[in-house]
Amino acid sequence: MLDFGFHNMNCMDGMKQFPDRYFDLAIVDPEYGRKEHGGKKRSKYVLQRNGSKIFVKDGNYENRHWDNSPPPKEYFDELMRVSKNQIIWGCNYYDYSFGSGRIIWDKCNDGSDQSDAEIAYNSLTDRVDIFRFMWRGMFQGKSIHEGWVQQGNKALNEKRIHPTQKPVPLYEWLLEKYAKRGDKILDTHVGSASSLVACRNRGFKYVGFEIDAAYYNRASKRLQIAEDQISIFDYPEVIPDDMGYGYTE
Repeated sequence: MLDFGFHNMNCMDGMKQFPDRYFDLAIVDPEYGRKEHGGKKRSKYVLQRNGSKIFVKDGNYENRHWDNSPPPKEYFDELMRVSKNQIIWGCNYYDYSFGSGRIIWDKCNDGSDQSDAEIAYNSLTDRVDIFRFMWRGMFQGKSIHEGWVQQGNKALNEKRIHPTQKPVPLYEWLLEKYAKRGDKILDTHVGSASSLVACRNRGFKYVGFEIDAAYYNRASKRLQIAEDQISIFDYPEVIPDDMGYGYTE
C-alpha cells in the first residue's frame, strides 16, 4: 500500500493499492471535459460588479491536453470503493448517478460577466450548502468567514499555477465543515495542490495523485513553501500529541 503523501502517478493505479473504504473523505476535482487545460488566449476587459471594466491578462498556461473528456464510470466506481464519503466538484458535468447532496461555491461574481459558481456532489448530506468566496483574478476573498469581502492586498493573493486552480480557503472550509480530526483525505486530481495545502494547514493526513509531471513539480514546490510557513501554533486544536499527525516524509 502506498504511503501518505503526494504521488506523481495515475490515480486509477494508485487507488487500486488501497482497501475498501480506506479514506474517510475524498475531496476531488476531476477533469470536466471542457478543454480548460490551457493554450487559450484570454486577455480581455472583464465587466465588474460596479459596472466598470478592467483588463485581465491571460495566465499563459500551456495546453497540457488533460481536459478533453470527463472521467469514465470506472473512475467514480473506484473512488466510491476506496472512500467512505465524497465531495466531487463538477458533478453537473458527469453522467453518473450521484445522491442529492450539493455544495455551491459562490464566487461572488454577480453583476460581472464571469462564472457565478461551481457545484460539487456531497455524500455527507442531502441538502444544499453554500460557501461564498470571491475568486476572480486579483479579486480574492478576505477569509473563510468573510469570503465575499475583498481582502484588498494583492500581495497576499494566492499565486495561480494551474488554469482551474481553486483557492486554499475553499478546501479549508470543506475540511472545517465536513471532516473530523483523524480523518484520512484523498485527492485524485491534485492540480495546484490547494487541497493538500489545506490539509497541511488543518493537520490532516492525505494521499494525493497528479499524473502530469509538470504540474506535479509545480504543486510540490507550492506545497513545500506552505509547509515551511506553517507554525504549530497556527491551529493548535488539530496538532496531535505525537506531533507527527498530518505530515509526510
